[in-house]
Amino acid sequence: MVAVIKKTSPHSAKASTAEPADVNERSTASLSANERDIKDQAYSELLDRLDLSLINSISPDHAREQIRETTYKVLEQQSAPLSAEARARVVQSIEDEILGLGPLEPLLSDPTISDILVNGPNQVYIERKGKLHTTDITFSSDRHLLNIIDRIVSAVGRRIDESSPMVDARLADGSRVNAIIPPLALDGPALSIRRFARELLKVSDLIALGSMTEELATVMEAAVQGRLNVLVSGGTGAGKTTMLNLLSGFIPEDERIVTIEDSAELQLQQPHVVRLETRPANIEGKGRIAARDLVINSLRMRPERIIVGEVRGAEALDMLQAMNTGHDGSLTTIHANTPRDALGRVENMVSMTGITFPIKTLREQIASAIDLVIQIERHEDGKRRVVSLAEINGMEGDIITMSDLFTFDRQGRDEDGNVLGSLKPTGIIPAFHRDLAAKGINIPMETFDPSAGEAR
Repeated sequence: MVAVIKKTSPHSAKASTAEPADVNERSTASLSANERDIKDQAYSELLDRLDLSLINSISPDHAREQIRETTYKVLEQQSAPLSAEARARVVQSIEDEILGLGPLEPLLSDPTISDILVNGPNQVYIERKGKLHTTDITFSSDRHLLNIIDRIVSAVGRRIDESSPMVDARLADGSRVNAIIPPLALDGPALSIRRFARELLKVSDLIALGSMTEELATVMEAAVQGRLNVLVSGGTGAGKTTMLNLLSGFIPEDERIVTIEDSAELQLQQPHVVRLETRPANIEGKGRIAARDLVINSLRMRPERIIVGEVRGAEALDMLQAMNTGHDGSLTTIHANTPRDALGRVENMVSMTGITFPIKTLREQIASAIDLVIQIERHEDGKRRVVSLAEINGMEGDIITMSDLFTFDRQGRDEDGNVLGSLKPTGIIPAFHRDLAAKGINIPMETFDPSAGEAR
């Protein structure tokens, strides 16, 4: 028999974020108004019967069993007018409220959802296949949503309150979370969750989805194995982290890799990986560890590869110096709309250090450090595609010269709104082709032939 945990203080413990026993069996249907009323009554009664301060002291399965059994007893005593299916939904909802993330749990259990966007307690959107859809998921109040946000951020040792009203965090599965609350968010707390793929996309998956071609994959694999420095550029939600994961998969397993991220989400499969994560300031405004600090520290860790999840500030200078001083084969991402814009943003980020470089000297460093820029876009049909692979050639005067090796040839849209076009080689043979061949990495010349694909 399972003993009911006696109540001491309903507010004395943080709830666990344990996964449900079987997410595949979870109902994603939201509660009706009547079911919500019954759930609220049962939940209030449950808080009087259970001591949530003991939740974390027992196993998740045991806690879930206790909550489920007690909830069914409460519903029976209340003679709740519910069908068996509705009763199961109410019980599941209460379990999610105590052990999970409340109304968000059904969405988190759906693998087809890539983003969850909460605009206050009464408006929740999801993204499927690159398209946004509204849902009927709601929170009971701003306080309810704030409690869920606090549960997420406190699980990774961060905080959110009026003195620190915005925060980046992650879920247990690695999904990226951003939360912002009043007074910065005028219409109530806002929460954005970028889902973490349960299964890593492979090269074959991206080729099948039309995001890239076999020829491009061949060049990218050779570039990573040949230790070229690669910058992945794109807008928000374009798939930069997915591409970074894909590129990292080409790194040999016998190399030591150090990753640096604001919120750890890379899924490297190699055995020799050291993962570093930035830290925000504490409540006194002290203790902040920025990405730049971690990049500098990583140079003392004997890395063979340095992977920075995203450069967005002064760490760009130290990343360039690392690339130029023996740490070749480094990978990182940046927010930019074109490869040329990406290099311009790197220039701007270096200026954030306060160190003044002659513009030509700075650009020479950039041209020497970065070998390739992969540009990714999310098109209006929701699909993410590589639209350009550009090689950095060097300098002409004060200008960094670049060559497009592959470009996306757009040809309009079909009647269903899908973007038509294909990624094609430009016919330019990259300068690194000979260098890679000298290392025993041979890229077939037809890979760069724009007519080869048409002939096939």
